[in-house]
Amino acid sequence: MEPLYEYFIALFIAFIVTIATTPLVKKLALKGGFVDQPSQRKVHEDSMPRIGGLAIAFGAVAGLIYLQPPFEFFWPITIGALTILILGLIDDKYTLSPSKKLFGQMAAATIVVAGGLQIEFISLPFNGYIEFGLWSYPFTILWILAMVNAINLIDGLDGLAAGTSSIALTILFMMAFTDGQILAAALAIVLVGSGLGFLVFNFHPAKIFMGDTGSMFLGYSISIISMVGLFKNLTLFTLIIPIIILAVPIFDTFFAIIRRLLNKQKISTPDKGHLHYRLLALGFSHRTTVLILYGVSIFFGGAALVFSETALWMSILIILFLGLLTQVMAEWIGILGERKKPIFSLVKKLKKKTLLRQ
Repeated sequence: MEPLYEYFIALFIAFIVTIATTPLVKKLALKGGFVDQPSQRKVHEDSMPRIGGLAIAFGAVAGLIYLQPPFEFFWPITIGALTILILGLIDDKYTLSPSKKLFGQMAAATIVVAGGLQIEFISLPFNGYIEFGLWSYPFTILWILAMVNAINLIDGLDGLAAGTSSIALTILFMMAFTDGQILAAALAIVLVGSGLGFLVFNFHPAKIFMGDTGSMFLGYSISIISMVGLFKNLTLFTLIIPIIILAVPIFDTFFAIIRRLLNKQKISTPDKGHLHYRLLALGFSHRTTVLILYGVSIFFGGAALVFSETALWMSILIILFLGLLTQVMAEWIGILGERKKPIFSLVKKLKKKTLLRQ
C-alpha cells in the first residue's frame, strides 16, 4: 500500500490536469456542436458546452499514471470506460433515445462482466452466504446500470453531480485505504481530484457542463470502485455501504421511477419532481440548493462510516428510514412550492415594510 501522501500527490495531479484541459475541452465542444440548448425543463438560459466529462477522464488518467496501481481486470474496465465515454459523447451531440442509451450502458456493463469482474456471491450474517451462479451476470450488470443512471439523473444543476460524486468518492477512498484496497483507493482519489478540478468551471454559474459524458463516466467509475474494493470480500453489509454513500441520487432516482409509474408515464419521462428542482421551486437560489444537497450527501457519507461499526439489521433499518425521510422531505418541499412559496413571500413583505419604516 502506497503511503498516504502519494495519494494526495495523485489527487493534485488529477486536479491540475483537469483544470488545464477543461478550457480545451470547452473549445472542442463549441467547435463540434456538443452544446446543451436551454428548454422549459432546464434551469440554464444560454447554450452551454457539455462534454466536460472528457476533462474529468483526462485528469483521472494522469493521476493513475503517477500512482501506477496493480490493475486487475485492466482491459475490461478500460474498454467499458471507453464505451461509456463514447456513448456519452454521442448522446451529448445527438441526444439519444433512452432505449438506445440503455443499450449502450448495457454493452459497457456486459464487457466488464465478460472480462471476469462479477459479483458472484454475498456472505450473510451467521456464516451463511448466497451464491448467484448464472445470476451473477445480470446482478452485476444491474449494479453498474444503477450507479450510472443514479449520477446521470441528478446532473440537473451546476456542480451538483460533480460535487456529490466527489463526496461519495472521498468516503469510498477512506474506506478502501483503511481496508488496504490499493486499486479502489487509487481510482477513488484521482476521481476526487479531477471532480474538484472540474468544479472550478462547473460550480454555479457554470462555464461548462459535464454532460452525459461525465455523469455516466462517474457513475460507471463508482460502480467499478465498489466492486474491485468494497466487494472484494463481499458481504451483505458491504453491498449496503455504497447505497448509503449515494443515498441522495439513488433514492431520488428510485422515487422518480415510482412517481412516473403512478402517473402512468414512461420511466424515462423527464420531470421536475427531483429533490433539487423542488428546492428551487421553494425559493432557494441555485447555489444554495446545491450546497444543501452537498450537506445531505456529507451526512449520508458520514453515516456510512459510522454504520460500518453497526449491526447489519440496524444498518438496514437506518437506510430504510433515511430513504423514506428523503422522500417525505421532497414531497413536503413540493407541497410548499405549489402553494407559491408562502413562507418566502411573508419574509419579503416583512423586509419591505421594515425598509419603508426606515
